[in-house]
Amino acid sequence: MNKGMGKFLTKKFLKLITLLVALCIITFVLMELSPIDPVTAYVGASTKVSAEQRALIAEHWGLNQPPLVRFWSWFKSIITGDWGTSMIYRRPVLEVIGQKFLSSIWLMAISWVLSGIIGFVLGIIAGVKEGKLVDKIIRGYCYIIMSTPTFWLGILCIMVFAVKLGWFPVALSVPIGVLSENVGIYERLQHIILPALTLGVIGISSICMNTREKVVEIMSTDYVLFAKARGESLRQIVFNHVLKNVSLPAITLQFLSFSELFGGTIFVEQVFSYPGLGQATVSAGLKGDLPLLMGIAIISLIFVYSGNIIADLLYRLIDPRIREGRDL
Repeated sequence: MNKGMGKFLTKKFLKLITLLVALCIITFVLMELSPIDPVTAYVGASTKVSAEQRALIAEHWGLNQPPLVRFWSWFKSIITGDWGTSMIYRRPVLEVIGQKFLSSIWLMAISWVLSGIIGFVLGIIAGVKEGKLVDKIIRGYCYIIMSTPTFWLGILCIMVFAVKLGWFPVALSVPIGVLSENVGIYERLQHIILPALTLGVIGISSICMNTREKVVEIMSTDYVLFAKARGESLRQIVFNHVLKNVSLPAITLQFLSFSELFGGTIFVEQVFSYPGLGQATVSAGLKGDLPLLMGIAIISLIFVYSGNIIADLLYRLIDPRIREGRDL
């Protein structure tokens, strides 16, 4: 088993390296094809900057070099651990990503846990009550949420819960005019609850519908019919037969949802002006901050790929049959 696990992890690591190289090349090419001029984005709309000053700025950031030279220079430096300096924040890229990711990870963690638990429970209820009113209500909710844009739901939540009801702050991660280090846990929770709920609500539907489909399939199997014939109650059937059969697909799907989670975070952070990694991604793209955008692309790929690996490992640990035979 150890040999099989080592082979499995080696294959995953090689795939990760291949994906990282491909992602860096594609991101760089797309930024080169973008109509955004990094120098113009750097100096803003000021007309007082002369052509000589613009040339000096381009030389300082290495923008006057050919694309292949710039990419190779960046690639060599990142291998040595130097991720460059952000043009927007004027700080090392790793420092910016670390700060922004720390803010986003709490937002993603809360929404990820909420969507997983609520989606799993609703999926079981809908599957057990197939065709009944509660099943129709849950499915209707999922269909509506699936077709609802994340940014629109965020705006709606702000209008209802922040503006009209006044239960939560409208935006930001800390109160206006207060330094981050002077903010307590209560104030931070007040600012993170609404964006986390918005992101969590979006993620419920996929977990719920997949769990429901699996539950419906299990409820029609022979061993469940035999359990009903033996006089087992619905609660006993759910706990003895349904839960352990639907937990594996649900756990796998939950960890595979890291990509959707990260993508949703970008929209939510923009709507709520939440200073996390998603907002930094948009700013880097719009202002041509190539070092920061490339760094975020690498971190996001590692984050999403880690979710896939965790899902595969859990699958192998929970179901011993997968340890032998083909690798995932």
